[in-house]
Amino acid sequence: MGQGRRKDFGEFTAKLEKHIEKLPDYAQRAQEKLQRYIPPSEQGSRPSTPAQPTQPRPRPVMPKMPPMPKMPQQLTSMAAGQIPVVAEAKAKWARWNEPAAKLERQKRRTSRVLTFWILLTILCGLYAVVVGTGLLQDGQIDVLRTIAASAFTIVFGTFGVRSGLRLRTLKRTVLPAAPAAPPPLPPARSVAREPMERLVESEASLTELLRQLSQPTSLGTMPVSEIAVADARTTAAEAAQALRSLAGRIQAIERGRDAAPERERGALDAAVKQLRVQLDDGLDGYGGLVAAAGHTVAASSDGMTSSKESLSDATDKLAGLAMALRELS
Repeated sequence: MGQGRRKDFGEFTAKLEKHIEKLPDYAQRAQEKLQRYIPPSEQGSRPSTPAQPTQPRPRPVMPKMPPMPKMPQQLTSMAAGQIPVVAEAKAKWARWNEPAAKLERQKRRTSRVLTFWILLTILCGLYAVVVGTGLLQDGQIDVLRTIAASAFTIVFGTFGVRSGLRLRTLKRTVLPAAPAAPPPLPPARSVAREPMERLVESEASLTELLRQLSQPTSLGTMPVSEIAVADARTTAAEAAQALRSLAGRIQAIERGRDAAPERERGALDAAVKQLRVQLDDGLDGYGGLVAAAGHTVAASSDGMTSSKESLSDATDKLAGLAMALRELS
């Protein structure tokens, strides 16, 4: 027993001595692992242990990501809020609800119904003739069938006549002209943009005021004569057209100025400023007609004549101004 214990103790001592001899290697490995987690700025301040220099580990090279595929045109339009399917459905729905399309559908339906009533009338008429002449039953006349067939012939013929009259009315129907689209405004950087925006607002206001002047008051009388309202509406349209022509002239000069040499741009800028002054004067005259129409609407319930006469005066002034603008443009 004593020899076995001494043998075990000797083997334990030999293993311990081997581990003690490897302690420097263990310390070096621990130092290398520790340096991986210490920032480079702090490595110089720590005491370094004499160890063999280690080569820096190369950084792993990240593989290049493949380029992202371009989005198709359909997905791009969907991202922009314009889904092709939805846009096409909206366009079809708009075309379906157009007055001309509705009228054509009514004509087709009425024509089909007319054809149906004509066929039934012809069949019932032939049956009445055949039964009434005795050709169907070897010379025997069936009075009841003849009367029934004749009655159905009259009924179906009446329906056919009504359908024909309706088809005739539909073919003579004249659709009202579609409202003209508002003219496009000048670009935002153009000098004529702000005056044209004012003109659009003034046109909307004048249209509503003239509409009210065209309706009779609560007393059953007209605020002003129809001739005065028609003159004001015509003059306003002519003045608006002249102002838009002047704005188009300004835009043309601006485009020429942008393409002209630097030494020529000063004269073109002066021309643009002069035309802008004339455009502002024209808008002031248009606004005077709008103000006169507003005063006339306000005075229509009081029976005042001074405000009513101001509409004619403003119309005459705007007519002269429109003539001058047309000469300039």
